[in-house]
Amino acid sequence: MTSTLSALLSPRSVAIVGASDNIHKIGGRPIHYMQQMGYAGAIYPVNPQRDTLQGLRSYPSLDALPEAPDLAVIVVAGDAAVQAVADCARLGVNAAIVIASGFGEAGEAGKRQQDEMVRIARNANLRIVGPNSQGLANFGNGAIASFSTMFIEIAPQDGPVAVVSQSGGTAALVYGLLRNQGIGVRHVHATGNQADVTVSELALAVAHDPDVRLLLLYLETLNDPDVLAEAAAVARARGVPVVAVKSGRSQAGARAAASHTGAMANEDRAVDAFLARHGIWRVDDAHALARCAPLYLRGWQPGGRRLVVVSNSGASCVMATDTADTLGIEMAPLSAATQSALAERLPGFAATANPVDVTAALLTNSGLFGDVLPVVGADASADLVLLDIPVAGMGYDVPRFARDAAQFADQAGKPVAVAAWQESVASLFRAANVPTFFHAADALAAFDQLTAHQQLLRDIASEPARPALPAASSSLSSSSTAARTLSEAASLAHLAEAGVPVVEHYLCKTAEEAVAAWQRIGAPVAVKASSPAVPHKSEFGLVALHCDDRATIVDAFARQTQTLQSMHAPCEGVVVARMTRGRRECMVGAHWDPVFGAVLLVGDGGKYVETVGDTAVLLAPATPAAIERAVRRLRVAPLLDGVRGEAPLDVPALCALAARVGDLVHHAHGQIRSVDLNPVMLGESGAVVVDALMEIAG
Repeated sequence: MTSTLSALLSPRSVAIVGASDNIHKIGGRPIHYMQQMGYAGAIYPVNPQRDTLQGLRSYPSLDALPEAPDLAVIVVAGDAAVQAVADCARLGVNAAIVIASGFGEAGEAGKRQQDEMVRIARNANLRIVGPNSQGLANFGNGAIASFSTMFIEIAPQDGPVAVVSQSGGTAALVYGLLRNQGIGVRHVHATGNQADVTVSELALAVAHDPDVRLLLLYLETLNDPDVLAEAAAVARARGVPVVAVKSGRSQAGARAAASHTGAMANEDRAVDAFLARHGIWRVDDAHALARCAPLYLRGWQPGGRRLVVVSNSGASCVMATDTADTLGIEMAPLSAATQSALAERLPGFAATANPVDVTAALLTNSGLFGDVLPVVGADASADLVLLDIPVAGMGYDVPRFARDAAQFADQAGKPVAVAAWQESVASLFRAANVPTFFHAADALAAFDQLTAHQQLLRDIASEPARPALPAASSSLSSSSTAARTLSEAASLAHLAEAGVPVVEHYLCKTAEEAVAAWQRIGAPVAVKASSPAVPHKSEFGLVALHCDDRATIVDAFARQTQTLQSMHAPCEGVVVARMTRGRRECMVGAHWDPVFGAVLLVGDGGKYVETVGDTAVLLAPATPAAIERAVRRLRVAPLLDGVRGEAPLDVPALCALAARVGDLVHHAHGQIRSVDLNPVMLGESGAVVVDALMEIAG
């Protein structure tokens, strides 16, 4: 645990400002919980109207306390809350949780009060959680500075999971979902408005807790990614999976600038890239946060994604197979020896191929699951095992099923899950510590997440350390916060200087220079007007393709320069470039995000790039290997390997090019606002930039 937050998570004493004798009121809950959970520190109720509260001496004010508490829980509202923070600052209190609402979430007046509260606290090195916070709860030491009703609805139990959330309601929901699965929860923390302490900071603190083995996060804002990245690194080093919901998927971060890249690599896709970069698995909602916990907590490390399904229903076998196929989970091909061993144990009419249907014979032979599971689990092709039980209960020896499944789960070393919708059945499997799900689709989704998340973590571990990048180009230096667009010629020049392969081209200021450039190239050329004021040229008739004679080139030069003059746009001349062939038009882009830094975009290109949207987003710097893994997940990926006898395209060259672009924008640290390369011509050997647009600070 980080020392700066120890007063929040392990306080030696707690004061409750606005304390109540009623355990069902906000000011009464923390006292009740701490007494119930065995908190060993001093509890100081502060209420000028009462001498005692819940059996404890009550004090009229913070000044009347026998000591400055480590932590103050502030329940009073409005100006009284601001004053309580000021009193804490004056007395040397280390941390405060402001539960009261009506601040930054309630309009400008509330925001001003919140800002004043934070200003007072920071001047005194006082850390604040909230305002508008449900509070923090550490069931490892009984420090329950929270008013959550859920701790009354579902009895707390210390355990290996930490939940850190910006929303108190979501924290309570995830807590409840975990406890309903019989999983103990150690930390349940809600930051509220997080005017000071953030989810990232608390995540970093609990990631150091040696008893935490799973970290679940809910984020609405992410303004301190470096802190969350550090938390993720600590968790990875300890083997603690981190799963997160980041809500607010929107186009708010899409920048329409001169480049298309900012719009396509919008804020939410940058969040995806950031979380993936640091091994944090992103899910869509609170239920998904809790769903995979039973599998994570078993610590299984599957070698692959091949599945075996065992059920007492043929229909369930078929439906589970369909769902697995939709998720991209392969059904394991059982060996002849495995099927022969199954035939010895199952009725003659039972299926011995995968999926394995033990049939209704299970009703008369309760040992069938126990006979079958070790056999399929021993097959070398089996990575995952699903036991799907659509019907059991009266007449079935369910306790034996649970014992047999638990023994198999303990000995097989492979992920095992049970699907059972009947609570009387499921509860016995959960009690035996077998991951149990209401529906086979939930179990398979959890398998999908577990295996994909672990592959992501393996990919991160395999990445080499990035070498130091060269110094930024002085030609791009600017102290201005404004932005300006470079012409195509200038853009290509900067890319070439950075080692990015660009098409052979020449900037020509006269028609004769353009003709000479064509003769030097010795092949058909494209003639394109060069002006920083017209980034997208084709829609204005400023591009001429397949020019291969003097008259055509002279005419193109005249028409394009005249068009720029009529538009009152500055004219640098024309770019004469070799007509480069490639089997596939791709695109590479990058832009500078003020939160995440350099964001890289790579994928299918051409004029329909925004409509089709088959692109991947990564954070830069990124290695070519990491970029290639992302490219291989695109819809277009099968075409890149060649179809109908075509040779494969040079995907490594495309990825090396993209890595250089990412490096360039990363090291420019905001001096380059965006780079838009479309098309990048990809062939069987090599990749080359044909069209380029850069936006820089200036």
